[in-house]
Amino acid sequence: MAEGFDQVGEVEIDPARAVVHEDGWQSWTPTDRYRVDQRPWRALDPKWNVMQFRGPRFDAVPGFSADGVLAVDPGTGEPARVWAGTDPTVEVATIRAEQQGDRLVVTADGPVAEWSGAATDLDAALGEWATGYGGPLLGGPIRPAPTIWCSWYHYFTKVSEADMVENLDAMDRLELPVEVVQLDDGYQSELGDWLILSDRFSSLDDLVGRIRDRGRRAGIWVAPFLVGVRSEVAREHPEWLVRGAHPGAEPVSAGHNWNQDLYALDTTHPGAAAYLTDVFATLTGKGFDFFKIDFVYAGALPGLRHQDVPAPAAYRQGLELIRSAIGGSYLLGCGAPILPSIGLVDGMRVSADIGLHYEPEGGDMSQPSQRTAVLSGRARAYQHGRWWVNDPDCLVARPAMERREDWAAHVERYGGLRGSSDRLAELDDWGLATTRRLLSTVPPPTPFPVS
Repeated sequence: MAEGFDQVGEVEIDPARAVVHEDGWQSWTPTDRYRVDQRPWRALDPKWNVMQFRGPRFDAVPGFSADGVLAVDPGTGEPARVWAGTDPTVEVATIRAEQQGDRLVVTADGPVAEWSGAATDLDAALGEWATGYGGPLLGGPIRPAPTIWCSWYHYFTKVSEADMVENLDAMDRLELPVEVVQLDDGYQSELGDWLILSDRFSSLDDLVGRIRDRGRRAGIWVAPFLVGVRSEVAREHPEWLVRGAHPGAEPVSAGHNWNQDLYALDTTHPGAAAYLTDVFATLTGKGFDFFKIDFVYAGALPGLRHQDVPAPAAYRQGLELIRSAIGGSYLLGCGAPILPSIGLVDGMRVSADIGLHYEPEGGDMSQPSQRTAVLSGRARAYQHGRWWVNDPDCLVARPAMERREDWAAHVERYGGLRGSSDRLAELDDWGLATTRRLLSTVPPPTPFPVS
């Protein structure tokens, strides 16, 4: 038994039929189901560990390892069993299962509870368990998601004000049922400087006005807990950053992206909390009422904070600040710790980013691709309508998308939130018809039928 892990359960299995469900730490962590003789997906490159995993998941971990939720269909006809962390607002245990002959031995490094009902099917069992687990954390009924158009998957960080206006015009011309026009990454000058615009944007107020004048709503992307090393925030307020385990230590790494090192905002620091509130209150005041918050795993990284609270509690404190600042606006989480987010977001990305290609680069299942998006979106279908609206990622329907028919079918089956992310002028007849159909047939925020 690994150091720090205690046995919490044991299951008699049929080794030829047993299936294990491994839930990942956050949106992008691979989540899937495996026969006991299969090797689970792991990151191949340690540099992705901080940004997608928790702990040394790229190392050889014997058997199966999940963060917060592990379930087993023993394959014997006996009911499926679920193990989950007892209080995700404070701690999320890592749960492991290792085969020993005709048994699976389950261990955990923190408090977990075992659950079992009558269902042998994993989807049914997880759904029944999730209803009871999430209930105490939910503040009210789950709200339906609006349909969106998002700038990301065509323009990426190079989006301009002119690009937004072009697609706004195309929505009208093509009569697409888009409720929210979402400006994604690229409008800001630096990661962390959310109210300072890049040179491709002159005024968010004017852009919001254009969107609302067309009868649509304005949405915006923010990575609120990330601070890039090049930002004014990092330069002027180093005391706002989560640091290593002792005073005077360097800031904790939140990964490397946008060609720079990334740090985590300490949401418990009064100055950082006031800044976070000001950012979202200002954007709300400009007329944005749909917020996609991304890379928010950074708010739950372990480290030294102004207040001595567990990392999941600090993360939730940050989300509560955002919720308070945006009022009744719709909040979509992405790159988000799954269990600690229950009750604080309206929608949740449940998979890795989609890519134009089917297979992930280098075969690394931690990388964006259609295959990685499909596996987690399918395995986390049980969360839709119980904790939030599931976002399987955007529909990309232009001809350059490999196996676009398959991806559209996945979005149609598992998409509680439906969004388009093409340059609309580039859609061919099939792409336009599919985009119009999927945006016109959004499912309600109730659990998907068991598949």
